[in-house]
Amino acid sequence: MAVVRTYPAGVTSWIDVEQHDVAAAQAFYAGLFGWRFVAATPPGAPFRYVIAQLDGKDVAGIGGPADATTAEPAASAWNTYVAVDDAQATADLVANSGGRILAPPTAAGEGGISVACADPSGVEFRLWQAKRRQGAQITNAPGAWNFSDLHSTDPAASSSFYAKVFGWAIADLGFATMIRRPGYGDHLAATVDPDIHERQSADMVPPGFADAIGWLAPTQESETPHWHVTFTVADRDETVAAAARLGATVLATTDSEWTRDALIRDPQGAEFSTSQFTPT
Repeated sequence: MAVVRTYPAGVTSWIDVEQHDVAAAQAFYAGLFGWRFVAATPPGAPFRYVIAQLDGKDVAGIGGPADATTAEPAASAWNTYVAVDDAQATADLVANSGGRILAPPTAAGEGGISVACADPSGVEFRLWQAKRRQGAQITNAPGAWNFSDLHSTDPAASSSFYAKVFGWAIADLGFATMIRRPGYGDHLAATVDPDIHERQSADMVPPGFADAIGWLAPTQESETPHWHVTFTVADRDETVAAAARLGATVLATTDSEWTRDALIRDPQGAEFSTSQFTPT
């Protein structure tokens, strides 16, 4: 039996996107990443939510109105969820730390409890108290979630807020700023990735990288602060070509010492990145 991947409190655990036309979104992401889908809402519900899977493992969610022909189109963006043990208690802590609650704790069937929040600068994020659905069951594989990164207008203020709410440690590496949830690497070693410490030592990654859950970066000119989702791909150029063929807009491509990346806007307006790991 496959081991269920679990997420300690304070670790980013799930991503989803709300789109006006769920069926069209399914067609796009199936063509881009090879996703298959299972329904998570019952027939007749006014809202439709599907779970995207790779090899039968949950990777992301897509939600929207059940009938795209009768609903008004709305802005679309990828959402990032942070695992919590108690949705209500964490929501209270968010509010008491300067954030806002956009939607109170809401049961998602038997899957868990979600809360929509905004940090003090207005960046939206969500909480997830898992029940039946623990979170993404495959990551860092082609077509799966890689990281969610915080693009902030005030990185210092963001660091203070998220450290207070989730216990995050922020490490300035010089070339980038890493977000860590201390102890996460040990959790991975004890559950789904027993060789993580040895493997990352051999790769000469930054100290504490086993605990990494994302990156913190200042917003660029004209960029709106947000949580930005990146997916792993096997070949950046093939992904870019497929995205364009499927109706997306390729906004930028970049190359670094470690990765070949692309910034993409899907046909309904949600932006995300793809990343091919290419260490020298």
